[in-house]
Amino acid sequence: MTLNLINPVFLISMPGGSEWILIILVVLLMFGGKKIPELMRGVGRGMREFNDAKNNVKNEIEEGMKEKPKPEVPQP
Repeated sequence: MTLNLINPVFLISMPGGSEWILIILVVLLMFGGKKIPELMRGVGRGMREFNDAKNNVKNEIEEGMKEKPKPEVPQP
């Protein structure tokens, strides 16, 4: 019988209720109540920029797929 010390399901599971409370308390202690809204605005701005860049790349790829290839002109 082998002992599996690392369970793959355990590694990707989400924290439960008590873990979220602990995480929130640590964040409050580290950043303080006044800095958290500023931190969240920065996170939101970063996510918005990421999504805009992702959409731009997606649109460029789709436009490139819609373009018809140019016919090659034979060289004399």
